[in-house]
Amino acid sequence: MRILKPVLYTAFAGLFLASCKTIPNLPVPNGSNNAINIPAKKVALTDVEKDNWQHLDLATDTIPGMSVDKAYKFLKGKTSVTVVVGVVDSGTDLKHEDLVDVAWVNTKETAGNGIDDDKNGYIDDINGWNFLGKSYKEHLEYERILMNPSVADSETLAEVKAYYQEKLDAAKKANETLLQNKTRYEQLLQGVKTANEAFVKHFGKEDYTKEEVLAISTTDENLSNQVAFAKQMYAFGLPSMAAAKTEIEGGVNYFIDQLAANKKLISGDNLKTDYRTVVGDNPYDINDKPGYGDGNPGHSEIDEAHGSHVSGIIGATRNNGIGMNGVANNVKIMAVRSVSGGDEYDKDVALGIRYAVDNGAKVINTSFGKPFSPNKEWVYDAIKYAAEKDVLIVNAAGNDGKNIDIERTYPNDSEDLKMEFSNNLLSIGAMSASYDENLPASFSNYGKINVDIFAPGVQIHSTTPENGYAKFSGTSMAAPSTSGVAALIRSYYPELSANQVKMIIMNSGTKIDLQVVKPGSQSQENPKGEMVPFSDLSVTGRVVNANNALQMADRIVNGK
Repeated sequence: MRILKPVLYTAFAGLFLASCKTIPNLPVPNGSNNAINIPAKKVALTDVEKDNWQHLDLATDTIPGMSVDKAYKFLKGKTSVTVVVGVVDSGTDLKHEDLVDVAWVNTKETAGNGIDDDKNGYIDDINGWNFLGKSYKEHLEYERILMNPSVADSETLAEVKAYYQEKLDAAKKANETLLQNKTRYEQLLQGVKTANEAFVKHFGKEDYTKEEVLAISTTDENLSNQVAFAKQMYAFGLPSMAAAKTEIEGGVNYFIDQLAANKKLISGDNLKTDYRTVVGDNPYDINDKPGYGDGNPGHSEIDEAHGSHVSGIIGATRNNGIGMNGVANNVKIMAVRSVSGGDEYDKDVALGIRYAVDNGAKVINTSFGKPFSPNKEWVYDAIKYAAEKDVLIVNAAGNDGKNIDIERTYPNDSEDLKMEFSNNLLSIGAMSASYDENLPASFSNYGKINVDIFAPGVQIHSTTPENGYAKFSGTSMAAPSTSGVAALIRSYYPELSANQVKMIIMNSGTKIDLQVVKPGSQSQENPKGEMVPFSDLSVTGRVVNANNALQMADRIVNGK
């Protein structure tokens, strides 16, 4: 993606004093080229650090977070305005204890009266809009194209058929390994259950500890064998036999689900159901049934957690003694339910972005993606519309471990993968808390042209439906981390344009001078993966830094 030509701080200062341009037209200083090179943290993160690592500081904590805590020290005493952040995602539980206070409320609408009071085309949209109605389960886009070939052009259809054949071949090849792994995990699970029974009998209680198990000294051969087995589990980093049971049960269920999915894929059963009928519109006609959906943008089931998790990262109420802190302290979350349990429809995304823009969002988070987009022009037009209205879109780069300068992922802001068509979209890769060769997440997409910057996206603690909390990983978590920083900038420095905020985030990030494992390069043949400079993975070679960004914004606005 294009970035503005470098401007030295000294040259910029002179320009600011001499020019009569308005602030939104002033250039953004280029960031320092002095890379930080700090020794990696040698000890394991504490539980508190694990829950908050994305807010910590590389220089002071040796943890490559976004320096959010440090940024609030800089902001002390400064005033802010409320910024609305549109979360175009799955359902968001805005009744959550840590989100209820930051829920956007459409004050122009009267709840439950069945009237479009504000004449925006959506009835009773109090906290946002739900473009999916009662639907959640959905196909992947390539499956929908195979079911309805007329929706795609001939080139896309040919790509989809080739893609489908590759998945069929891979599924058939993978089944034997999946069966072996399922059997192995079932044996491990039985081993955990047997060991637990032995320890409960030995201690006469259910709540024995790891330390008690390790202290067992016995001549009983069976008990000795169970202690040896438990030591293996502890060596995997599992703190207790209960945790081992949960972890291994998850593995068994994963392999069962994968085998079931492969069976559907091979049989073609996955192409026999049209899930969209419950919504009642034609998803390939953007003008069909205006205002379709309903005014309930919450989760449809407790497992529909993605939107809630994303929202918490951005703006969960700070310092309320509950759960966790979001990045931004003066935001309202507008929930726009446009993303199902499969691939999102282009129609829902395009209209979701437009809804957020038209109803006051200044930042929109889009944590989703797919390899095929039959109506991508609708989404492109929506991105351009957001640019016209000075709205920043922060987009997840994707979790395929691939170079998106070569392999397309949607949504994007570049029709030719070389030049962006608007200046208001940030593409975010995911990084871990490991300040070493494992800094980039192994799953993250990357690209020297089409990924702008990296942000925390591995084991991020945030809100889940019905007052829950959990750690998720993905560029889906890295994007809202960045959206929170963007909201902070727009809150404390509202004079700045969407494009300036984008450039500030890119140019103020911490520059990383490390050789790292290229995402997606590890395999059975090459378990260590390919080593590359971190700077090769994005436009900037940087990671988001809230403190630096706010200080740069302050210099632009106040000329200091």
